Amino acid sequence: MHAHDHHEHSGEALSRVAEATLVRSGEQWTAMRARIFSVLAGFEKPASAYDIADAVSQAEGRRVAPNSVYRILDLFVNANLARRVESANAYVANAHPDCLHDCIFLVCDSCGQTTHIDDDSIT
Repeated sequence: MHAHDHHEHSGEALSRVAEATLVRSGEQWTAMRARIFSVLAGFEKPASAYDIADAVSQAEGRRVAPNSVYRILDLFVNANLARRVESANAYVANAHPDCLHDCIFLVCDSCGQTTHIDDDSIT
């Protein structure tokens, strides 16, 4: 395998592709799942379930438990809508959920900024 081209989605287009991907996998795209995906996609760097729960709680005007966020994030990872950055115990939205391959993340020790490398030959 080697580097390949794929279309990266962003904004509303990313949400539409994520919804279609999740529905195609046999799951429902609920209002809470949509909100969590939107919040996750809005972070500039990997976000923990607690970061996401806080942001969703503020947006919803009610407390959203991190455990609920973890369950939805697990669903997103299994559907290729999100990737888990294991070294940071955090998640990033997958900008190309229609493409399945290994992901490598370079994470800055100082600021936490993450770069996603798309080159299957490296793995």
